Amino acid sequence: MQTHAQSAEPPWTCCLAQPKRYRLPAPPTATTGSISASRPAAFPFRPYSPPPYKDRSMHADIITSHRHHVPHAHTHIMARHPASSASPLALAAAALLFLCLLSACRAAAAGSKQPITAVVLPVSKDDATQQYVTGFRQRTPLVPVKAVLDLAGATLWVDCDGYASSTYTRVPCGSTLCRGLSRSPACATTCSGAPSPSCLNDTCGGFPENTVTRLSTGGNVITDVLALPTTFRPAPAPGPLATAPAFLFACGSTSLTRGLAAGAAGMASLSRARFALPTQLASTFRFSRKFALCLPPAAAAGVVVFGDAPAYAFQPGVALSATDLTYTRLLVNPVSTAGVSARGDKSDEYFVGVTGIKVNGRAVPLNATLLAIDRKRGGVGGTKLSTVAPYTVLESSIYKAVTDAFAAETAMIPRAPAPPVPPFKLCYDGSKVGSTRVGPAVPTIELVLGDEATSWVVFGANSMVATQGGALCLGVVDGGKAPRTSVVIGGHMMEDNLLQFDLEASRLGFSSSLLFRQTNCNNFHLG
Repeated sequence: MQTHAQSAEPPWTCCLAQPKRYRLPAPPTATTGSISASRPAAFPFRPYSPPPYKDRSMHADIITSHRHHVPHAHTHIMARHPASSASPLALAAAALLFLCLLSACRAAAAGSKQPITAVVLPVSKDDATQQYVTGFRQRTPLVPVKAVLDLAGATLWVDCDGYASSTYTRVPCGSTLCRGLSRSPACATTCSGAPSPSCLNDTCGGFPENTVTRLSTGGNVITDVLALPTTFRPAPAPGPLATAPAFLFACGSTSLTRGLAAGAAGMASLSRARFALPTQLASTFRFSRKFALCLPPAAAAGVVVFGDAPAYAFQPGVALSATDLTYTRLLVNPVSTAGVSARGDKSDEYFVGVTGIKVNGRAVPLNATLLAIDRKRGGVGGTKLSTVAPYTVLESSIYKAVTDAFAAETAMIPRAPAPPVPPFKLCYDGSKVGSTRVGPAVPTIELVLGDEATSWVVFGANSMVATQGGALCLGVVDGGKAPRTSVVIGGHMMEDNLLQFDLEASRLGFSSSLLFRQTNCNNFHLG
């Protein structure tokens, strides 16, 4: 097994703890009508002064890309060919486990008075790391677990050092579940410690990855109870829980959680992978393979809704149905972008077909070939969405073209007197920038999708970042001359937008800024 260290840190790391974060004023409590998503009027308006609110690839043939690898304590994990045979007892156990995942879990849901059509995860933003954090209950007896949300990753993974539960079950080597996890599954063959979730023999081996620090490790794959709320209200008390009695996940170690938000014990994968949350939950509760994501700014609440919600309701009196969203195709990168993958694996991340970028309605001249996924060059290029990248990251030539165009369109706005706050390079005097319902009054940025009939229009609340000294900076980052992916749409650009990932139809629906409708992710409610 080869590993190659990647020394470069993400370009936004240097500033995470430095800038102050700001929140737009809360929407009025009175019910208002829906407002069309037209562009805000020309700037400047009143001064903008919101109140403070508190590439990757290991083949188990095995391929490793530029990742540090952290060996799991006491456990030897070997690559095993899918044809390897397991003992009859292990195969029988695997068959029972498979039936549990496909049948017993469903029976648990069916035993309730009404069928479960949706489950939710609460989301908050950690101000120190800019990561989006969720919480759920796991194990027997149930205990609360905190994890960082990730649109990538193969499975949910949690720190199993000290893991205690009376209901966990190992996934045997050579089992159907183990082969479904990878084309070339690994196997934990020997462990020198006492039996525990992190120390098992003849157990399927996974490769949980911290996509923030780009570290990966080997770990056991097990199942256990997972419980999620079925309602979501602006209230402190949680709603009723839906329980999956045998939810598959990978075991990480305490060392793998370094770099995650304080208290986070792992990462919750929202990817299109077979054993990520969307597909496992859909199989468990028999609802559609789709989820809606509403990321909050700091000091606010957001949500992930899995399943079939006829409409997404927000206070005051705003309901978004399928017809209120704009759709674009979700693309599949034919080459895995994960830290650990087998030969022939496709990427489990979410790519979209950005074909151009406009600033203030004017096309930005750039090398459009960088926007396409280049199959011949190992799947480089293209545009993906990421919740672990705080800000949108652009390949160097695209970055220069976009920032030059933005600077030209904002020539009348005074620049910030102090030097720009890293990693940003284009900053303005915030007291000279007007304010609109959708944030600072600056030119729009449009991500042109497909044949130019569709655009994701980005307004000031999602393009500008308030930093120290009252400066407002364009929130895009230079990703270098040869990144794995040319455009990475980061979390800040997705905040207070409702995004629906429909895995069955392979499409992404998006609302544009909810601020247009005088609401936000904090006002979502279900049940």
